[in-house]
Amino acid sequence: QVQLVESGGGLVQPGGSLRLSCAASGNIFSINTMGWYRQAPGKQRELVATITSGGRTKYADSVKGRFTVSRDTAKSTLFLDMNALKSDDTGVYYCAADRLGNPTRWEEYAGNPNSYNYWGQGTQVTVST
Repeated sequence: QVQLVESGGGLVQPGGSLRLSCAASGNIFSINTMGWYRQAPGKQRELVATITSGGRTKYADSVKGRFTVSRDTAKSTLFLDMNALKSDDTGVYYCAADRLGNPTRWEEYAGNPNSYNYWGQGTQVTVST
């Protein structure tokens, strides 16, 4: 089993910045890809960004150039640096981890929430004046 705990969410004004963290524990040797998903009220959970243990990344078009995903593999910690935040970024942000997946079509795999075996409880991000 893998446990994921997110932190860093909160209220921020439009144009502001926020850093989310996700600490992984348990059977962490089994993890390859980790990622961030978010869910706004009344909408489906959507991809924000993903990263492999080797540093390969994937971003949603809506956050490219504003968000940066990074990972400290040695410390089993995932980060999401969010800049130039907009009201549309509001939602619950979830950390996710797979089970040592290494598919041929990695981009499709990483963008599919069903690829992830473990999920955190989520942290609320609210962008508002």
